[in-house]
Amino acid sequence: MVLSRSLSVLSGLALVAVAAAPAMTAEFYRGKQVELTIGANPGGGYNAYARATARNVSQFIPGNPTIIPRNRGGAGSRLALNWMLNKAKRDGTAFGAFFPSAFVDPLIRPKRSKYDVTKFNFLGSINKTARQCIARKDAKVKKFTDLFTHELTIGATARGGSTRDFAVMLNKILGTKFKVISGYKGSAGIMLAIERGEVQGLCGYAWSSLKKARPDWARGENVNIFVTFTMKPHKAMEDLGAEPIWKFLKTDKQRQILSFFIKQQEFGRPYVAPPDVPADRVKILRAALMKTWASPGFLADAKKLRLDVDPISGPQIEKLLAELYALPKELVAEIVATTRKPRKKKKKK
Repeated sequence: MVLSRSLSVLSGLALVAVAAAPAMTAEFYRGKQVELTIGANPGGGYNAYARATARNVSQFIPGNPTIIPRNRGGAGSRLALNWMLNKAKRDGTAFGAFFPSAFVDPLIRPKRSKYDVTKFNFLGSINKTARQCIARKDAKVKKFTDLFTHELTIGATARGGSTRDFAVMLNKILGTKFKVISGYKGSAGIMLAIERGEVQGLCGYAWSSLKKARPDWARGENVNIFVTFTMKPHKAMEDLGAEPIWKFLKTDKQRQILSFFIKQQEFGRPYVAPPDVPADRVKILRAALMKTWASPGFLADAKKLRLDVDPISGPQIEKLLAELYALPKELVAEIVATTRKPRKKKKKK
């Protein structure tokens, strides 16, 4: 009898605690501002996805805080990620959207990126990313095989960004003739440069971003979309004449190297919170994002903005990262070598 009454009391207390948890969270968030850091410059796809999320997520966080989106672009999201690690509040009032390459950078460039990705709280990714290369219609490169005989001048961001690393990697492992002009602050600047004729194309750009930024290009107007980077066939781009990159790989080593780059696309637009955020608030943010990305309001927003939505959860991102970080050191060293800036040949005296 005594034991039975004790168990009943404990069960009652547990139910009270469970019921009180949402109320306590709502009390914490009510009246607060939550920063949604965007690790990209304004004008691109990451910015569009993050701001659409910011407009819709508050209703799914108990207490309905005010969401403040803030761009902290630069260095392939590493500047924003370092801010998140070192300066953001760790109480659940900050989370952000970052390039997936920023979470792989410590593996391949540990001297440059010294942060520990396992300390972050992964909340989810809004979609899986399909990438491609494009060229102006007046460029000599019409299809991928043309890159073995003709040079294509493309605009790119910095090392660590897909618009640079994909092209440099292909030059190294396949002998393509991309001439990479790095230093653009974002994809919007690169596309303007293409329109002005400063460069002839770009590579490693997200299909969902292209559809939003230049819907006419995504229909095959003004540019040729000539190669795709995806784990599975991509009908929309292949219908425009693009060929899957796997078709041009001849060795297992080439396939392993390319898989490293493309696997990151499975968590194409990851969202994280800083380390040491209380577990109950991490759970709230994870649930809020997944509910947001499935909500009619957000999906209507995404449709209007021509944004693809295909979310995965925070734990799924952690699993994918664990697989990448478990690669043999010898393979990682070869991958690192593929994105290094080519050394200039010394002129003979």
